[in-house]
Amino acid sequence: MRANVAWEGQLTFLGSAESGSSVPLDAGTSAGSFRPLELMLVSLAGCTAMDVVSILQKKGQQVTAFEVKAKAKQAEEHPHVFTEIRLEYLITGHGIKAEAVERAIELSRSRYCPAQAMLGKAVAIELTYRILESAS
Repeated sequence: MRANVAWEGQLTFLGSAESGSSVPLDAGTSAGSFRPLELMLVSLAGCTAMDVVSILQKKGQQVTAFEVKAKAKQAEEHPHVFTEIRLEYLITGHGIKAEAVERAIELSRSRYCPAQAMLGKAVAIELTYRILESAS
């Protein structure tokens, strides 16, 4: 895997990956750009979200909406590392089974999500979920 960041002036960079995708980065001074740790948190949420929704679909769960909310606390002093991460999975659908959700989250945590495996070595990650019955 390869990635690159190219300086665009001041503290703004354009990150790119071998997939051809790109993302703007900065130090929090520009609208529309990610700060590096924000992107790390989005990466974690996205990684586990892909796993969990895929597993739930394979288990025949009727998911109509899905979201992972990620919150992180940071150290007061530099380098402001994450000291705590909380992930909340919001699963909306028809007759979603709690056992299926719990198993999907556990498989993501223990087997499939490399972002969670890596960050979990450095910081505690709390996992919670809510199942919401779909109105339609």
